[in-house]
Amino acid sequence: MTDKQANPGWVEPRTTARLVLADGTVLEGFGFGATGQAAAEVCFNTAMTGYQEILTDPSYTGQIITFTFPHIGNVGTNAEDFESANMASVGACGVILQAPITEASNYRSTRHLDAWLKARGVIGLSGIDTRALTSLIRVNGMPNAVIAHSPDGEFDIEALKAKARQWPGLVGMDLVPAVTAGQRFDWNETPWVWGEGYGRLENAEFHVVAIDYGIKRNILRLLAGAGCKVTVVPAKTSAADIAALKPDGVFLSNGPGDPAATGEYAVPVIRNIVAQGIPTFGICLGHQMLGIALGGRTMKMHQGHHGANHPVKDLTTGKVEITSMNHGFAVDRESLPKNVTETHVSLFDGSNCGLALADKPVFSVQYHPEASPGPRDSHYLFSRFTDLMRARKSA
Repeated sequence: MTDKQANPGWVEPRTTARLVLADGTVLEGFGFGATGQAAAEVCFNTAMTGYQEILTDPSYTGQIITFTFPHIGNVGTNAEDFESANMASVGACGVILQAPITEASNYRSTRHLDAWLKARGVIGLSGIDTRALTSLIRVNGMPNAVIAHSPDGEFDIEALKAKARQWPGLVGMDLVPAVTAGQRFDWNETPWVWGEGYGRLENAEFHVVAIDYGIKRNILRLLAGAGCKVTVVPAKTSAADIAALKPDGVFLSNGPGDPAATGEYAVPVIRNIVAQGIPTFGICLGHQMLGIALGGRTMKMHQGHHGANHPVKDLTTGKVEITSMNHGFAVDRESLPKNVTETHVSLFDGSNCGLALADKPVFSVQYHPEASPGPRDSHYLFSRFTDLMRARKSA
């Protein structure tokens, strides 16, 4: 029996949101969060927890996230689980859910997800078959689209289709200027401890300069937790200015967009740092641009890697880690020169997930070792970095 048969006076609620793909496909749902419209690339994320960290990851700039897990928003939001170090950075511009947001039930919650999204200007859509959308992405790749929310349910569909077709896509797009820090700052906050919260680094063993392409806070916390005083510098900081800070090591952060586009100004700086023999560690976008700096190239992926259940094998130890991933570009291993060693591979599709230089203290990984899917499978990478800095200082 349908709702209308059970209650003759029942009126089907009017849909208030649309997802319009560049191929003309229109999906109807119910809007939440901010009103308006935004053009971006649609991806899917398979994580079951950590939605606030995902939505505030600067690497998702220019993307609309489809969560495959149906219950998003049930633990609310808070002021601590915020990943962008730049408070002005938004991250994802849209979010798609299968089920409507329920009331929050968690002692750490201070704000409903709907109100939090409104305040951040992020458009939401619920009530569609996210499994079907995920399947579409897996078959056809990540589409360009427009997500729109209008409380009155009125939309100019043809205009939305045109906007989706006209959005240029992420290939060739440098999005780092929208998320990087406006000026240099220091960081000494250490990881969260149960019953204590976040701590402060008192006596640093190392000084690390972190180039901010869209850096996540928990990366900075783990660097501080490993004994590193961190100086965060904007993405376009010159190699001379970095060297003037006399770092023991340089960190290349995660970030959004096409690494080849950002690499136009970032790669020459990275090459200079590597040539000086300064210990260097890169993550995500930093990994990709390091690959370019060492002579390789990057490529756009079909569906990307977005989730917290990705198995990666460390070829240097033979161990398998469960990792957090968020990237739509990858380093092409076939393009890497002979002095670059592939250190990690994805066990999902065999793509490159790590590299190291044979003759210099330089390495990077594609995934996010600061996240906690394993939960601490990948934290050893921060120790590898400090070991390289320690060895250089003692030499």
